[in-house]
Amino acid sequence: MYIVCVTACPVGIAHTYMAAANLKKAIEKAGHEAKVETQGATGLENEITQEDCQRADACIIASDIKIKDIGRFKDVPTMTISVSEAVKCPDEIIKELLEAIE
Repeated sequence: MYIVCVTACPVGIAHTYMAAANLKKAIEKAGHEAKVETQGATGLENEITQEDCQRADACIIASDIKIKDIGRFKDVPTMTISVSEAVKCPDEIIKELLEAIE
């Protein structure tokens, strides 16, 4: 399974990147492939492309702010959570997502 994620917090420094790392690790630990885009203080990094969206089985938006170009994910099953949830309990989030889409 291929899961794409976007992380963003109001300041765009620590929590954005901690959430990204934790989600990626949890997805790969569950045996799936991940691509995580960050929308932080340095701008958009590791951008999820239209090809990624077409290939994606699911999307996780971990954000406490409005993310850029949310329309890319309109055809992808999407779970929206807070950044703090992604930082604190990524394994539980991935388990819940997989249960919902399988």
